[in-house]
Amino acid sequence: MAKVASLIRKSHFLGTKIRNLRKRNHLTLEDLSARCVKQDPASAPSVSYLSMIERGQRTPSEAMLENFSTVFQKPIEWFLDSQPEAPEIAPDKGNFGGIAGMALEPNFLFAKEILQIAIPEMLSQAGISGRQFAHLLIRAHQEHHQNHFPDLERAADEVGGKNLYLSCDDLMAILIAKGRKVEWFEQSSPDGEGMITSYFKEPNMVFINRALHAHPARMKYDLAVHIGHAVLHNSEGLECVLTTGESRKSNDNPDHDTPNAQDILSAWQDFESSFFAGALLCPRTPFRQLLESRGYDVRVHEQLGISASVAMRRMTSVSPYPHWHYFDAYQAGKLKAVYRGNGIPLPWGNMRSVADPCQHWAVFRKFHDDSNSASAQLSILNVNGKPRLYCCESVKIVDVANRPRVLCAGLDLNPAINAQGIDADALVGELQQACISHGGASVVPYHMKTQLLRVAKILNIQWIERGLEGSVRVICTRGKSCPRKPSCYVESP
Repeated sequence: MAKVASLIRKSHFLGTKIRNLRKRNHLTLEDLSARCVKQDPASAPSVSYLSMIERGQRTPSEAMLENFSTVFQKPIEWFLDSQPEAPEIAPDKGNFGGIAGMALEPNFLFAKEILQIAIPEMLSQAGISGRQFAHLLIRAHQEHHQNHFPDLERAADEVGGKNLYLSCDDLMAILIAKGRKVEWFEQSSPDGEGMITSYFKEPNMVFINRALHAHPARMKYDLAVHIGHAVLHNSEGLECVLTTGESRKSNDNPDHDTPNAQDILSAWQDFESSFFAGALLCPRTPFRQLLESRGYDVRVHEQLGISASVAMRRMTSVSPYPHWHYFDAYQAGKLKAVYRGNGIPLPWGNMRSVADPCQHWAVFRKFHDDSNSASAQLSILNVNGKPRLYCCESVKIVDVANRPRVLCAGLDLNPAINAQGIDADALVGELQQACISHGGASVVPYHMKTQLLRVAKILNIQWIERGLEGSVRVICTRGKSCPRKPSCYVESP
């Protein structure tokens, strides 16, 4: 005790170290206080006291230092060392996804007139419809802004009052208060095909499928989306048809391969209202606090009475760690939704199924998993010539149309590894070689496992720890680029 007290008196850098460490791990004062409460409520600092510690106006007790030590996986002596902290490691803001920018000449080829001629031809040859192109633009915009849209968050908070437990009746009352009238219709799903769950009809009618009475979680989402349209968009010319399974608006219509203003406007309004719905059902602050207390358990949706897809998509947006991704897939190899926090190269460039998807992607493997419980997987994928380590949690569900789907939320661990002063390129490269030498998958060697376990505890994501108990798998974008030896992909004669 005397030794610790002596070290505290000698330390001039404690507050600065805690502040830098907190910011390095993308935590707010509220986040760090909540993390400390989770570890030990008796020694946890309040937000105001924590602020004073960081400004050097208060000195933490020994018990409080032990709490910080557990949260950040650092020995107490590290906090009390009189050496200043190394420069803060900030997240790389230069790569938000997609293809890395490059200087191209001659510039006149990018003139508006040339692009207007070339883009429809390009889409036609690539088999991408105008509406698909609009969704690709929106996805790029979403990734560029790291899934952060504060105006939509504020609009949802004003409407829902940051209530984390809105019921179907609550949402119905809000929808009616926003000038919408509700009627019910009946439509079944023939043989598990797609089904319309709700739609809007001018000037103010919302039609909801009676089948949603048996699926209150999906009804909440549909009601929240229609509330979003009512709050954000003019009803005139509004198109809103919500479906499950294959969309009634086919993305594969060859007669509509030219992007037009209506396609882009409708796609953007759909995105805004869907994001609004997530923010309404999972308001940022209370939902983030709930996730922190549950270690980002994907089953949190059961507690809230919402769908797993809403909870997992929202998780990628409210987490203090910015490098997430999210997939929503149908069998076999067809993605319904994609968000790539760090520009993961995908095997579905035009959002259609492909002939040779890598069979080791967690989202594909889960379809053949007999278990209905969530499963964690660590994966290594080469991105721009360097190996990156990902961890994801996948769940298999059955939608309202009785079609199996796999939802997958995950994150890029390289920035988190670097933030702890570990060379991520070297560690992941060594782990990749271990996997390749064992046929493409390997258990995590002990010395790496201890380092990655520290990262998992700092991020406070329990399923990373579960992923470390299994094998790490080398994955690729297409079978033809398989780095395994021997390759998984054998081309037909």
